[in-house]
Amino acid sequence: MWRKSILWLGGLALCVSATSYAGELQTQQDKESYSMGLSLGNYLSNELYQQQQLGAKADVALVIEGFVDALKNQGKLTDDETVNLLNQRAETLNQARAAQRKQVAENNRTAAAAFFEKNAKVAGVTTLKSGLQYQMQQQGTGDAPKPEDVVTAKYRGTLLDGTEFENSGEQPVRFALMTMIPGLEEGIRQLHPGGKARFFIPADLAYGAEGVGAVPPQAALIFDVELVKVEKPAKSHGGMMPGM
Repeated sequence: MWRKSILWLGGLALCVSATSYAGELQTQQDKESYSMGLSLGNYLSNELYQQQQLGAKADVALVIEGFVDALKNQGKLTDDETVNLLNQRAETLNQARAAQRKQVAENNRTAAAAFFEKNAKVAGVTTLKSGLQYQMQQQGTGDAPKPEDVVTAKYRGTLLDGTEFENSGEQPVRFALMTMIPGLEEGIRQLHPGGKARFFIPADLAYGAEGVGAVPPQAALIFDVELVKVEKPAKSHGGMMPGM
């Protein structure tokens, strides 16, 4: 993303070439001064790129002019005018983000509905009343966990398109079953120690309309889980929790 924003603002160098520092960065002060400008430039470049993606355009030459005028304390607008204008732009951007998020949610909802309908017909896939689907890959032995139990498991979570958002790696993780998202909690209760399964979790059993982190709104999830151990709460010593 950073490189995209830099490429998008590639013409910026032409706007400031007349004032570019021609000498080498010889002293510590030279390097620190240049670093401050570089850092601000990178931030501004990325910010303008993100705003452009939301349909809010900006005249780069005037952005640079405003920056230089501020350094010289020669702004053409009052502080109140500046704040009001930026607040108006922020409101426009917020509305654009909300519309974009709504569209993403609708697209995910449609894609998930089609996926679950098709997946239900795949050999070996079981659909529960809640809408959770799973495909048993390896049967385990022993008692299946109860909601209040603590489990140790390996897991990997992805979106429907294969994008990974969570992975325990090779090291099993211990966590309280009741602290997990509903779909994963219900799914792991279908397993016995040593068992493996792939769970297909609808958004309403995961992060719903809000999403979280790398999981967008109304996203269905896929979890590959290997249940290693089941313990009663009294034997738990805490641990990280997937699907929180």
